[in-house]
Amino acid sequence: MFPALVLDKTDGFRAEVREIDEDLLSEGDVTVAIAHSTLNYKDALAITNRGPVVRRWPMVAGIDGAGTVLASGHPGWIAGDKVVLNGWGVGEGHTGCLASRARLRGEWLVALPEVFSTRQAMAIGTAGYTAMLCVMALERHGLAPGDGEVLVTGATGGVGSVAIALLAKLGHRVVAATGKASESGYLERLGAQGVIDRAELSAAGKPLQKERWAAVVDTLGSHALANACAQTRYGGAVAACGLAQGGDLPATVMPFILRGVALLGVDSVQAPLERRREAWSRLALDLDPALLEAMTTAIGLDGAIDAARRIMDGQVRGRYVVEVPAA
Repeated sequence: MFPALVLDKTDGFRAEVREIDEDLLSEGDVTVAIAHSTLNYKDALAITNRGPVVRRWPMVAGIDGAGTVLASGHPGWIAGDKVVLNGWGVGEGHTGCLASRARLRGEWLVALPEVFSTRQAMAIGTAGYTAMLCVMALERHGLAPGDGEVLVTGATGGVGSVAIALLAKLGHRVVAATGKASESGYLERLGAQGVIDRAELSAAGKPLQKERWAAVVDTLGSHALANACAQTRYGGAVAACGLAQGGDLPATVMPFILRGVALLGVDSVQAPLERRREAWSRLALDLDPALLEAMTTAIGLDGAIDAARRIMDGQVRGRYVVEVPAA
């Protein structure tokens, strides 16, 4: 028996930390002792039952995990290997990593970079890994330091915080959009050279607006994404990876056909293994560990449910790391 954060709908929705055994876990060819997990926006949606994330009940929550292989039937892994798991439907249709044990598929795992502890890997988590995927997508489009201002929306969230730190270290001039004016100092410490009020992007705007951004990392969707596209300079690109404001896109084709703006969709859940490995290798090079620590709050497994509620209520900045007790 070992502790896990379990979501159930047997008698109405319930989220609780309780002891389970491995019979509850999904099928997989690698068993991992989870040392640390984390909370992303998707985790918060699942744990609070505010979004249709979970597809199997009961479900062990947690879309991310880092730990040590206990047993493996996969040729790529042996007992003792340090690994990271992000996405692949874990915590949704396959039991997740907010537990002392996880049974996973070997082809989902990435070797933990030597420069990171399991705690640091989960301070990054899917949010930070997604931020790196966004930066890589913008670079593939041609973004280079000196091209102009890069906007990051949802700046105090996990994706936004890591994106600012990465872009600033790579030499870009970063502008952060936030609804929390009191967090300007935090954003500037991460590397933002300008901060704007999220309200400037949150309402319906003109199809084409004054050109400002060389590129954008957007975590919000809806009007924020539409306005970001409308303000992007000729030939620029917008990497879209979230829907914290909404899943709609009330935009026109004008930025795309008159300014050649590219809208780049960034998916972290099903991203191919080679791109995942590249993202983690880049994070090991381009993310300042001191800044990572500054954006991280550590909690225990028993605190994950309350923390998920705070995420949904917009009361959180940066990243939560969940310290998972040993079985």
